Amino acid sequence: MKSSAFFSDRKVVFFLATVCCLLWGSAYPAIKNGYALFNIAPADIASKLVFAGWRFVLAGMVLLVVAALSRKPVLILNRHQFAQVTLLGLTQTSLQYVFFYIGLAYATGVKSSIMNATGTFFSVLLAHFIYRNDRLSFNKALGCIVGFVGVLVVNFSEGLLSFDFTLLGEGFVVIAAFVLSAASIYGKKVSQAIDSVVLTGWQLAIGGLALLLAGLAAGGSLSGFSVAATLLMVYLVLLSSAAFALWTILLKYNRVSMITAFNFMIPVFGTALSALFLDESFLAWKNAAALLLVCVGIWLVTRAEPPAAPRP
Repeated sequence: MKSSAFFSDRKVVFFLATVCCLLWGSAYPAIKNGYALFNIAPADIASKLVFAGWRFVLAGMVLLVVAALSRKPVLILNRHQFAQVTLLGLTQTSLQYVFFYIGLAYATGVKSSIMNATGTFFSVLLAHFIYRNDRLSFNKALGCIVGFVGVLVVNFSEGLLSFDFTLLGEGFVVIAAFVLSAASIYGKKVSQAIDSVVLTGWQLAIGGLALLLAGLAAGGSLSGFSVAATLLMVYLVLLSSAAFALWTILLKYNRVSMITAFNFMIPVFGTALSALFLDESFLAWKNAAALLLVCVGIWLVTRAEPPAAPRP
């Protein structure tokens, strides 16, 4: 079976996209524990950038080594392709994370999770204007709304009822979501000419290096290495390399709106896994309701559109 047929099979797409979101959801408690293990203070954004930089640089290197062992053209990129990969890395990995980390420092975790979910709306709208086979439909619009309601439910708290909005807080999180959406669509275009694993490896390495240098320049550092801290970093590196590579492949062979709809599952998995690993109660009604709403939203977005009626 050809790659295009395999990675566009609905069952394969559902399974792999869910695995990606589960891995990204597990990153929330892993990163939080990582900050504690590496002695990174909550307000120390510079050290957080260093932490993220090493994570993505190493993840990119893992993918490039895997690609090289698979005899894929890791170093055979012309000047135009290298410029494309660099732009993708600096936007999808570097710029997006800078906006997100700054926004997270000035907004609550609940609101950040909700604002970040707006990225799915941006992806669906951008795809509508860029791809002829990915037009906005009633099902897609309804699915996005239902999925977003699921994100609201899983994050529901008294703080959610406060509608204050700041540019450096919620505003930067929304900007980060938009940057990621636009970069993902650009990455879909670039992946048509460059192997997906090679592309993901280079963009993670380049984007991670930019984050690392920015963090070091701002006075950040990474200390407190131990067996537990090292194993946690290894886990983050492996989850990043696997999830980003699979996501890039899925975007290459499928409609943008179909894949990005699964992003609504990340905060649901993140909330459940954070509660589980942080020894909190997670068997709450709102988590089950949120997961149900998100699944319905994904089903609406990804369901096959009925054929258009023939013209008389």
